[in-house]
Amino acid sequence: MSQDPVSQNHAVVARGLVKRYGSTTALAGIDLEVPTGTVTAVLGPNGAGKTTAVRILTTLSEADEGRATVAGFDVRGQPTEVRRRIGLAAQDATVDHLLTGRENLVMLGELHQLSRKESATRASELLDQFSLADAADRVASGYSGGMRRRLDLAATLVARPEVLFLDEPTTGLDPRARSELWGVLDTLVDRGTTILLTTQYLEEAERLADDIIVIDHGRIIARGDARKLKREVGGDHVQVVVIEPDDLAEATRIVTQVTGTEPTVDAAARSVTAATSLGVETLVIVAKALTEAQISVDDLSLRQPTLDEVFLTLTGAVPEDEGAGTTGQADAPGRPDRQAPPDENHQTDRTDRADDAVRALAEEATS
Repeated sequence: MSQDPVSQNHAVVARGLVKRYGSTTALAGIDLEVPTGTVTAVLGPNGAGKTTAVRILTTLSEADEGRATVAGFDVRGQPTEVRRRIGLAAQDATVDHLLTGRENLVMLGELHQLSRKESATRASELLDQFSLADAADRVASGYSGGMRRRLDLAATLVARPEVLFLDEPTTGLDPRARSELWGVLDTLVDRGTTILLTTQYLEEAERLADDIIVIDHGRIIARGDARKLKREVGGDHVQVVVIEPDDLAEATRIVTQVTGTEPTVDAAARSVTAATSLGVETLVIVAKALTEAQISVDDLSLRQPTLDEVFLTLTGAVPEDEGAGTTGQADAPGRPDRQAPPDENHQTDRTDRADDAVRALAEEATS
């Protein structure tokens, strides 16, 4: 079977994947392209369709519509070839609890047709890499949850897969183990491995991923790197922290007038935060107004929204668990509408708005 140009440059390609469970649509026609040697993170709340997509791409489930290739092979027509080239760490650990950590990895090496010596060498490498060498000869049933998760991840790497699928890989790991895993993944990518991971840890997506895909109700609703998603969803935010609590109300009025948006006020932190499309001009205008009002501040800053804020803005409320209530519709009944990204022309009047804000504040000061 000849490969199309996209498949030749991408380790994972999917077109129009649809998966239904009875009347429930888990995937509603998603397209994916994962370039070779990169990391793509799939974000979404529980029930969004992340695991369903992974199951289809790893040949564990068949799509009702659409097609996909992994490592250049069709997942429906050439599942054996796909399996030979992938590794999968599912959400539930799959190691044999009656074997030691070393025995688990050696057994998997032999199943992948490595020699006994090669399997033992590879097992030792992975046990060291995942900080399990001291527990290598203990039965896996005696491992902690985090240790079992690390062993499970090590098992996926025994055959040095071309494409690695990780379904929420760091769930249950402590910060140190999570950091160690990130280092392992960095090394794998440097060696040419392609990784597609699902996660609800936004820090993890921002740390590891070249590309982030946000999926909800079985549809892709946003994609790009962390910086692009932050720009699309909320633009910049201006934050003012006043010294005197009594000045918070006046600071709030100034920020509201300058930005033209509804601010968030945190009385305990003496802060007011609001979205703005004026960029750094916001700081100039707000600083001038605060000075004229004789309001002293601890902090005046401009920042992008956090990835957590982006995630919540895009996905809204968390839907039901996957396969139990996911409708596949863009917005389910009884659920708040997601905030659409701002129009591209929204910032074309930034200068006019800035001038209007300055004039309004000046008129108030002289009245």
